Amino acid sequence: MGRKWNNIKEKKASKDANTSKVYAKFGVEIYVAAKKGEPDPESNRALKVVLERAKTYNVPKAIIDRALEKAKGSGDENYVELRYEGFGPSGSMIIIDALTNNVNRTAPLVRSAFSKNGGNMGVSGSVTYMFDPTAVIGVEGKSAEEVMELLIEADVDVRDVLEEDEAVIVYAEPDQFHAVQETLRGAGITDFTVAELTMLPQNYVELPEDAQAQFEKLIDALEELDDVQQVYHNVDSE
Repeated sequence: MGRKWNNIKEKKASKDANTSKVYAKFGVEIYVAAKKGEPDPESNRALKVVLERAKTYNVPKAIIDRALEKAKGSGDENYVELRYEGFGPSGSMIIIDALTNNVNRTAPLVRSAFSKNGGNMGVSGSVTYMFDPTAVIGVEGKSAEEVMELLIEADVDVRDVLEEDEAVIVYAEPDQFHAVQETLRGAGITDFTVAELTMLPQNYVELPEDAQAQFEKLIDALEELDDVQQVYHNVDSE
């Protein structure tokens, strides 16, 4: 189970190294979520999830406010949510979630990133069946037993609660994301080390050293694309 959190930490670390691009992508994601409903997180659950994620990446308030104001005002950009699936070196599987205002631009760029880095795109459903949508919430200052007890008392269903790398990580169904957070906030926890809705692989693969280097180039190429919001994979990062 520990490798799940390690993969998420790895993704956070790579994003932390390129903050300007991360902030720009969050700006788009916040705008799109706000346009789906009211630009108020208390009445728009999709927006609330994005804002909670943004906090864990230290997205500046100015960027968040600008995206919300754009959604409230005259912003009329139309974004489409797309999911691509593919295969990397040595049996690795990859899912790419994108937000784009030009569908004809995005697919060729994703396909090119795969082809130039030892991978190939798959058809819809060729990879996602090996992944589970999962809410992942991390906290510090509590033991796994304390967190589990809080969640049981609040009648919140979770898959697991584990102590990993000095943090307590809660794995739950996506529809329990807010219930987990609100329960922990009720116990005085205000900061979360991670707050993600992610795709976790059912099984992991370990790559040989040469394939690992090529795989990392592929992931970097995909994450560099402006339209790509999230990249998930089944490679063990430990």
